[in-house]
Amino acid sequence: MAGTSAAMLGFAPTAALAAPREYKLLRAKETRQTCTYCAVGCGMIMYSLGGEAMNSKGKLIHIEGDSDHPVSRGALCPKGAGALDYVNSDRRVHYPEVREPGSSEWKRISWHEAVERISRHIKDDRDANFIEKNAEGTPVNHWLTAGFLAGSACSNETGIITQKWIRSLGMVFTDNQASI
Repeated sequence: MAGTSAAMLGFAPTAALAAPREYKLLRAKETRQTCTYCAVGCGMIMYSLGGEAMNSKGKLIHIEGDSDHPVSRGALCPKGAGALDYVNSDRRVHYPEVREPGSSEWKRISWHEAVERISRHIKDDRDANFIEKNAEGTPVNHWLTAGFLAGSACSNETGIITQKWIRSLGMVFTDNQASI
């Protein structure tokens, strides 16, 4: 009753109540992206704050569907809508790690060492299992102990280059969501 009486006498904080709040994405940087969590390739708009200065790190604060995108027309599935949680998760792995044979502990390694290790494993397996000729002596150049899974959310050029690289290694087993 006292509040109503005060308002009737002109003491209401009208200016404070009517003051608009600043839109949370007003100062955010907008980036358009294609979702990579499945083969559909929905359009996303991601908003981040910070990261403009040399010593600062940007933080993703909001993700929404891109209504101008021809595939998804603004819709996102639960995976795409939850991408913000994946990116900002405290359990997300940011650096390569390796668990040596017989060990139960993961140790952090450099990106250079990770690429070197992967390259070495690929080369060793290919050298040990590459089939140059079949039983009749016909050249086949097959590598049957490895396969490759590729994603469809990349460009056509990336898909073709990936396919050529896989085939140049002699890899027979490959699959791509885009069926190149």
